[in-house]
This record gives sequence, C-alpha cells and structure tokens, in this order.
Amino acid sequence: MAEPLKDMYDEAFLRQFANKVLAVNPAFHNEAFISDVLNEAWDQLQLKGRIRQISTVLGKHLPHNYEEALRVLYAICEECSGFPYLFFPDFVEVYGGAEEHWELSMQALERFTPKSSAEFAVRVFLIRDPERMMRQMLTWASHSDEHVRRLASEGCRPRLPWGQALPVFKRDPSPLLPVLELLKEDPSLYVRKSVANNLNDIAKDHPDLVLETARRWQGHHPFTDWIIRHACRNLVRKAHPEALAIFGYAVAEDSSPIVTSADLQARPSTLEIGDSCRLEYTIRIQEGEPLHLRIEYGIDFVKSGGKTSRKLFLLSDKTVSGGSSLSGSRVHRFADLSTRRHYPGAHRIVLMVNGVETASTTIELRPAATE
Repeated sequence: MAEPLKDMYDEAFLRQFANKVLAVNPAFHNEAFISDVLNEAWDQLQLKGRIRQISTVLGKHLPHNYEEALRVLYAICEECSGFPYLFFPDFVEVYGGAEEHWELSMQALERFTPKSSAEFAVRVFLIRDPERMMRQMLTWASHSDEHVRRLASEGCRPRLPWGQALPVFKRDPSPLLPVLELLKEDPSLYVRKSVANNLNDIAKDHPDLVLETARRWQGHHPFTDWIIRHACRNLVRKAHPEALAIFGYAVAEDSSPIVTSADLQARPSTLEIGDSCRLEYTIRIQEGEPLHLRIEYGIDFVKSGGKTSRKLFLLSDKTVSGGSSLSGSRVHRFADLSTRRHYPGAHRIVLMVNGVETASTTIELRPAATE
C-alpha cells in the first residue's frame, strides 16, 4: 500500500527547504525551524495538520514584518514547486488576513498558486468578505496564467474536497456564476474541469440552477458543451428527467420501459479482499426508435461500521437501435486503494441503465488470507 501523503514531510524534506530559506535569508535559524516543526505533536498530525504546522512555525522564524517575510518566500518560490509546497499559500492564510495586508495577500496567492495551488488558502478570505473576494476572483478569471484562472473557479467551489465549506454559496451560488461565465470557453482543460466541478457542487443544493445554466450554455461552444455534460454527471446518474432530456438520454415511461430484460452475473461470487471478479451482463432494449443509453454498474461497498456506500462505474455511453440485445463484461478488482478501503461482507452489485436499476447480484467479500 502507498505511503500516507503526510509522510512526504520528513526531516530530509524540511532540511532541504530550510537550506533554501537560509541561502536567501542568512538570519534564518534552520536547525531551530526544523526542531520546532518536529515537536512532540508532529507524529500525531495528519496531512493538513502538518501543512499548518510548517506554515505556522515558518512565520515565527521569518521576519516579523509580513511584507519582508513574503520577499523571502518570493526569492525561493520558483524552486519550490508541487503539492508538498502547499504551505506557501497556507502561510498567507495564517499571517496575511489583516485588512492592511489584503493587497499583499492577493498578490502572494496569485504568485504562489501556479507552483502550489492556493485553492484552500483563498477560502478564509471568501468567508471573511465574500463580495470583495469575488471581485478578486473575477479579476483572476481573466488572467493570462491558467493556474490563476483555475483558482478563480476552484477556490470558490461551495464543497471543495479537503477545503472549508462555503455556506454562503451553498445557500446562494448566484455570485459564482459571473466567474463561471467568463471561464466557460477557457482553452485550458485544467480550468474547464474546475468550472464543471464547481457547477457539480452547486447541483447538489441547486439542481434547477445548474440545469438552467446547462440549457443556456448548450451548443455555445464544444468546450462549454463538455463542461455542462461533466457538471451534470451526478444528475444524469440519478436519472433526473430534465438532465436526461438535455443530453438526449432515453427516459422510461410507465407503459414502455427502456429495458425489457436484463441479467447480471459475478464470477466468482465469493472472493477475498484483493481478488478480482468478472461482471457479465446482458440487456434487451425495447423495440422502436434508436435510444441513447448510459450503462453503469454500481457497487454498494461495505464500510467499516457496516453501512454501505454506492460507487458507480461507467460501462458504456452510446446510442443503440431499438430492439437491440447488448452484452459485455468487466473485471473489477476489490483491492484497497488510497481512496477506498474494503471490508468483508455482502456487496450488492447493480446494473444501471439511464440511472435505473435493471438487474442485480451479490458477491461475498472475505478477509484476505494471511500467510
């Protein structure tokens, strides 16, 4: 299993970073910085806690004047690139929140985000003064750098994973729409993915607003069409009638179901954590006109407390002739991942066509055998 992300912050990493600071700021006490970071609480801290520990201790060892401290970080930020350096924007969150530091902090977030995303650090400023911060986001949405444009969208997502929630935008997401409008044809896929994910966040609380946006944007530009399709993915999976209609998926009627017969088998049906099984399915479609279908399988994964949580996996998304018989298979491996841990128990597996269950089966997952 992969090492936890928090372990990238070891003494060797801290030492090479401290040496970079020392090279541009001879007054920096690198050994004291390392010692203060690796205090008695360090081993118990998770990833975000370690990021905050580094940025907080760093501020105590840099010049106390905020502008002077930023100059030190600016001198080395070009060689401090990637996920581990999230403590650069976090430093701005911790030490740059005062009103007199606003402009300096906005400049710092803009400068640091291409190297280590400021999407988490910017959220405290949004919570503190959403109107002012959204004006800043509008400015960033027109920036020449794709990373800064992405920050304009990603930073204000109402439900950003790992980030503070933004209750004000959960209640009323309308202030986000001008930023998303500016980015709906962005040439960068990196930015377009963020716009789609922002809309997907909004859809969890305000599906009608996202569907209205999708209707208005549809056919505007190929990039925009991709965004709305990705943004509405969960509405499609839930078989929301309007979402299905927007993207041309067939909608079942009580008197005329889309699928007239279906079958799903798992072979083997009993396996150990780490093993794989083959899922085999057959579907018979109603007679008549061609139909646009989204075929998925869903697994109700058993969680540590015994409850289940469903995850969907796409099998096919295409238009088929009326009366077609479809069949296929997919191998699924029940191995632990960094994002999912497996637990023993009965796992229900369902076959979904346009968000509707059409067949199901069950596998029994047992603990991995010990040598």
